[in-house]
Amino acid sequence: MCIFCMIANGEIPSNKIYEDESVIAFLDINPTSYGHTLVIPKEHCDSFLNCPDETRNHVFEVASKLANKLEQTLHCDGINILSNVHEAAGQSVTHFHVHLIPRYKDNDSVTIEFHEIEKPDFEELMNKLK
Repeated sequence: MCIFCMIANGEIPSNKIYEDESVIAFLDINPTSYGHTLVIPKEHCDSFLNCPDETRNHVFEVASKLANKLEQTLHCDGINILSNVHEAAGQSVTHFHVHLIPRYKDNDSVTIEFHEIEKPDFEELMNKLK
């Protein structure tokens, strides 16, 4: 059984900050910032890509409410909200989860960088994606 399923089932303790019938949110045990929170469905699904619409939408509704609460309570300067899909994108637990990562301009160790690539042939790319 996956570690997040075990947390959702109460088999592994967590620092739970929210729970309803289908979603649980808890503080990340290896936080990247003060208040780093994970929001997960109790139902197992491997990633954002294969989670049922209703479940996925509810996870993001809860994530939105909690992000607002984190911002108001912790007085952070911003929040990253992300979900990694597959190992190549940084997914280390194969259970859909959303990271809420409060950001602090005066004391922040999180680095998320975007680097430009060579511009693709947009027409070719658009044709592939239609």
